[in-house]
Amino acid sequence: MRVTVTGSSGLLGSALTRSLRADGHEVVRLIRREPARPDEARWSPADGCVEAAALDGADAVVHLAGAGVGDRPWTRAYRRKIRESRLDGTRTIAEAIAAASGRPPVLVCGSAIGYYGDTGGREADEKSPAGRGFLAALVRDWEAAAAPARDAGVRVVHPRTGVVLAREGGYLGRTLPLFRLGLGGRLGDGRQWTSWISLPDQVAALRFLIDTEIAGPVNLTAPNPVTNAEYTRTLAALLRRPARLPVPKAALRAALLGFADEGPLISQRVLPRRLLDAGFRFAHEDVDSALRAVL
Repeated sequence: MRVTVTGSSGLLGSALTRSLRADGHEVVRLIRREPARPDEARWSPADGCVEAAALDGADAVVHLAGAGVGDRPWTRAYRRKIRESRLDGTRTIAEAIAAASGRPPVLVCGSAIGYYGDTGGREADEKSPAGRGFLAALVRDWEAAAAPARDAGVRVVHPRTGVVLAREGGYLGRTLPLFRLGLGGRLGDGRQWTSWISLPDQVAALRFLIDTEIAGPVNLTAPNPVTNAEYTRTLAALLRRPARLPVPKAALRAALLGFADEGPLISQRVLPRRLLDAGFRFAHEDVDSALRAVL
């Protein structure tokens, strides 16, 4: 296949690119700077421009670009950056696909389980309604921005991703040094549910979505979410380190501003119904095996 990927330098994009190339597929990386290699093509979400040759004849487009949600405190300016990076990027890709002479048949357009808001202890799947808050509103608009591609007859699928467990980055990668030093601990009271997925399963699921005929939202989370306290105990046990220093809610809110109440303190018990119904098999169904695989 020939697959065009945005966000190819990020955690998910780089892992997907390596996986596709390892199996002999051609990957075209959309980048914002001037291309320096044959596998690169330029795009500019701010200007609504995509190099036409990057899309014509592609078998799939995987759109993963966007400012990191948990990378910085949620100041007003950073919230705006998060939102604009996703809406501008998605709209640009969708419109370029719709206008392409050799239109790609599928767009896998990144999304997030933030759509469901705080579910408490209630299970949520793809049929569950949208929640409240900044992320829920963002995801609704983010997925809607892909309408030009959908209207042009392209199969559009939205992988709503949970917490990706990877040693190289993400939530685990950022906190791993503290846990290795014995300075880890639960967040707040630890009773909030965390819907996670291992990086290998995330990549496998993205490739599954390229190859199948699924369209619309699909939750990319493992079938067994855990509480933050259980996750903390499991990670500490695998590292053979204590984890007795809980992080107070007030400290998280002071450090992360609005992100604390829509990120590490939120409770999301999200299940991957559509993936399971379509026959996808997880390599890591429980958090212990997932952490063992990525540590």
